[in-house]
Amino acid sequence: MKKLALLFAGLSLMVATTACKDDEETVQEFPIVGTWKPVAEVRTEVDLDGVGVSDQITYTACQQQSTWVFSENSSGKRTDKDEAGNPLVCSTINQRNFSYVYTKSDKNFEIKYQGTVVSEKGQVVDLNAETMNIKFVDNTDPTVYKTTTRTFKRIAQ
Repeated sequence: MKKLALLFAGLSLMVATTACKDDEETVQEFPIVGTWKPVAEVRTEVDLDGVGVSDQITYTACQQQSTWVFSENSSGKRTDKDEAGNPLVCSTINQRNFSYVYTKSDKNFEIKYQGTVVSEKGQVVDLNAETMNIKFVDNTDPTVYKTTTRTFKRIAQ
C-alpha cells in the first residue's frame, strides 16, 4: 500500500509540473521600422539547366555609411554613399524616397521608389534586433532565376 501511495504521489507531482508547462513558444517579433545600413549582398543566378553562380559583395566602409530609413507610415528614404571626386571622398551619391509594404505573416516585402513604375518584390528572410536580410527576386528573364539578398545592420537611435 505504501508503494501504491508513493507511486500515486509521484505521478501526481509529474502531472502537476508538466501540466503547467506552456507548450507554445512565444516568438519575438522585431519591427522593420528604423534606420538600417547595408553591409553586404549576395547575387545569385541559376539558369534552366540548374547551373548557378553566387557572388558575395561586402560593402566598403564608405558604402556602409549609406542608410535605408523605414518609417511607421510605410514610407522611407534611401541614401547611398560611395567614394567620389578627386581626391576620393565619401559622399552622398543618391537619395531616393520610397513606399513599402511588409506583410509579417508571410514575410513578403515590396518597395516602390518615387518616380518609378515598377516595384521591387522580395521577402524578408531574416529579421532580428540587429540584422535584416531581404531577398529581392528579378523575374525579367524567365530563363534565369536571379536574386539579390541584401544584409542590413540596424543603426541604434
